[in-house]
Amino acid sequence: MNIIDKYNVSVPRYTSYPPANYFREMKAEEYADAVRRSNSEGTSLISFYLHMPFCKRLCHYCGCNSYIMPRTGNTVARYIDAIHKEIDMVTADLDKSRPISQIHFGGGSPTAMPASVLKEINDHLLSLFPTIEKPEIAVECHPGYLTEQDWTALTESHFNRFSIGVQDLDTKVLETVGRTPSNLPLEDIMTILRSAGATVNMDFLFGLPYQTPDSFAKNIEKAIQLHPDRLVTFSYGHVPWVFKRQQILEKHGLPVTEEKQKMYEVAADMLHEAGYKSIGLDHFVLPEDELYKALEAGLLYRNFQGYCTRRTTGQVYAFGATGISQLDSTYAQNTKDIQEYIDTTLGGSLTTRKGYALTPQERIAKEVIERLMCNYRLNWGEIASTMQISVGEVKAALHYDEAQLGEMASDGLIDMTENGIAMTSTGHPFVRNVAAALDPLMQNTDKKFSKPI
Repeated sequence: MNIIDKYNVSVPRYTSYPPANYFREMKAEEYADAVRRSNSEGTSLISFYLHMPFCKRLCHYCGCNSYIMPRTGNTVARYIDAIHKEIDMVTADLDKSRPISQIHFGGGSPTAMPASVLKEINDHLLSLFPTIEKPEIAVECHPGYLTEQDWTALTESHFNRFSIGVQDLDTKVLETVGRTPSNLPLEDIMTILRSAGATVNMDFLFGLPYQTPDSFAKNIEKAIQLHPDRLVTFSYGHVPWVFKRQQILEKHGLPVTEEKQKMYEVAADMLHEAGYKSIGLDHFVLPEDELYKALEAGLLYRNFQGYCTRRTTGQVYAFGATGISQLDSTYAQNTKDIQEYIDTTLGGSLTTRKGYALTPQERIAKEVIERLMCNYRLNWGEIASTMQISVGEVKAALHYDEAQLGEMASDGLIDMTENGIAMTSTGHPFVRNVAAALDPLMQNTDKKFSKPI
C-alpha cells in the first residue's frame, strides 16, 4: 500500500481543538461567564469575527453556513441591527483597555453587503477599544458582483487585507460549481487595492469537477503574474452528508485522489519556484511576510479565520448567526437560525447554542496540536515550559503511542527524537494524520471528517 492510500483517511482539519463537531449544548449564561473570565485568561489581545451569512447565489461546493440574500423584506437590515446590538452586549463585559489586533469579516459573502454597512460595523468596533500598531482588518470578497466603485469603497472602510475568492479561472469549472466569475479583470482589482496600500490574498480551490493538474497549473501561473501577498490553495472537502448541495458535484465526477494530490504538488512547485514560502497546509506567502517569519521562529498560530502571528493572535469574539467565539478555554457558537438570531438578539439576549469548555488536559492537547498543525514540529520542552508543567504531563494528556508514531516515522512522515517530533517534507500533506494520532478524542470516535487529500 502506498503512502497516499494508507493515510488518505478521514481526519479532522483541526482549525480548532476539539473540532466543532464535538461541541455540546451551551447556554448564553455560560458564554457570558467565559467572556468575563477572558479578561484575565490568555492573551489580552482582541480579535473580532463578523459572520455575514448572505450570498447573492450559493456555490455548490460551499461548506460555509450561507443563505441566499432575501430580495424583499427587512431581514438583512434587521440582521445588521442585531450585529450592532450583539456587539454592545458582549463588549460591555470586556476590559476597554484591551487592544484590537484583528477584525475579520467572513460568510457567506460579506461583500454581498454594501461597503457602507461594513464600514459602520468597523467604526462601531474601533470606537470601543484601542488597537495594536497595524491591526489586521480583513474581508473575504466574492469578486463576481463588485464594480470598480465597490472595490474603492471597501478600501475606504478601514480594511487593509482583502481575500479574493477566485477559486478557479476556468468558466466551465465555475459554471459547474455554480460560481459567478469575477466582474472585473483581476488585474484591475489588484491595481485598485494596491493603490490603496492594501495587502491581497488570492484563494483557489482544487478538487472540483473538470479540474486537472494542467488546468489548475494555469490558475497558479496567472496568480503568480499578479503577485498577491498571499495565495491559498484550499483542498475541496467533500462532505455531502453535512452539506447536501455538494451532492450536485457528484453528477459531474470529482478528481481521483492521485489527481488531486498532483494539483497541489504542481501548484506548490510553481509557487516555490516563484519565491513563495509554504505556510501550513495550504498557504503560500512572500519571504518578507510576517507569517513566514513566525513559522521560522516556531511561533505561527491559527484560528477559524486562518493563520496569524503572536502579534495578531487574539481571543476571538464572534458576532452573527453561526459565529464561533474562540476564547482561551471556551468555544461558543451562536444559533444557525438567522431569524432566531435576529429576534433573540434584538430582544436583548445572546444566542449561544453550542460550545465547548476545555478541561486542563484538553488545553494541553490543544497547545500540542495547534503547534504541530501550524509549525510542523513539536518540542516537548518548549510546550512544557509554556504550559508550566513537566514533559511527562504533556505526553500524558495526549494519546502518545510510540508504536503508532514509530510506524509513521518508518513511513517517512515524521522524524522522532527524544526532544520532539518534526514533519518531513513527505509528511507535510499528512500533518492532520499525525495530529489525529496524538489526539485522545480520536481513539474511539464515530465522528465523520474529510480526507486530507
